[in-house]
Amino acid sequence: MPISSSLLIRQPGIQDYEPTWRAMQTFTQARDETTPDEIWLLQHPPVYTLGLNGKRHHVLTNNAIPVIDVDRGGQVTYHGPGQLVAYTLVDLNRKHIGVRDLVEHIEQAVIDLLAELDITAERKANAPGVYVQGEKIAALGLRIKKNRSYHGLSLNIDMDLSPYSAINPCGYANLSVTQLRALLSPAPDFKAISQQLVTHLCRHLQYNDIQHSGELPVYPKG
Repeated sequence: MPISSSLLIRQPGIQDYEPTWRAMQTFTQARDETTPDEIWLLQHPPVYTLGLNGKRHHVLTNNAIPVIDVDRGGQVTYHGPGQLVAYTLVDLNRKHIGVRDLVEHIEQAVIDLLAELDITAERKANAPGVYVQGEKIAALGLRIKKNRSYHGLSLNIDMDLSPYSAINPCGYANLSVTQLRALLSPAPDFKAISQQLVTHLCRHLQYNDIQHSGELPVYPKG
C-alpha cells in the first residue's frame, strides 16, 4: 500500500493539553518522507488555547481555567471533556494538497458526519469551522511546518458549554456555540461519533491502510 494512503489512528482518551501539543511538535519535527500520517482522537481537561495571532482581550473573564499560548492559527477557543478533538498530522506534499484543501477536507468530513445525523451544517468564508444555523459546532486551527500539519479540529458533542461565555470564541464577539447534545435526542454516543468522524476523514483524505493505537508516541527526554 502506498505510504500516502497509510494512517495511524491514536485514541488515548483524556490527555492534558500541553504535553499533547508538545508531542505533536516533536512528531512533526522528527518525521520524514516515510512516516505514515496520524490522526489523534482525544479529549482535554478544561483549557483555553490562544493562537499565534490571538488577542488577549478576547479572553473576557478570569474563571480559573488556564489559558495557553500555542502555535496554531486562529484566536482563542475552549477545550473540555465531552468535546472530540481530532489532531490531523498530515504530510501535504505526499497528499499533493495545499493548506486550503486540507481545511476544506476536514470541514467537509464534519459536514458529512452531521448530514448522516440529519443535521444541516455549513462552512463560512474567512471563518474556518462548521456551523449549524449560525452557531459554531466545530472549530479548526492548524500549524504547517515543512508542509506537514499538526493541531486540527474540535467537535462539540456532549459538554459543558458555559466556559465559552468567558471568551469571544475564535475572536468573534457574541458568537454562539452549540453541540450535538442540543441537536439530537437521545444524546449522541461519543465513541460512535468518533468512529463516524474517522470514516469521513479517511474518505476525504484518501486513507486506505489504517492502523490503530491507544497511546500517544513517547519521545526520549532531553
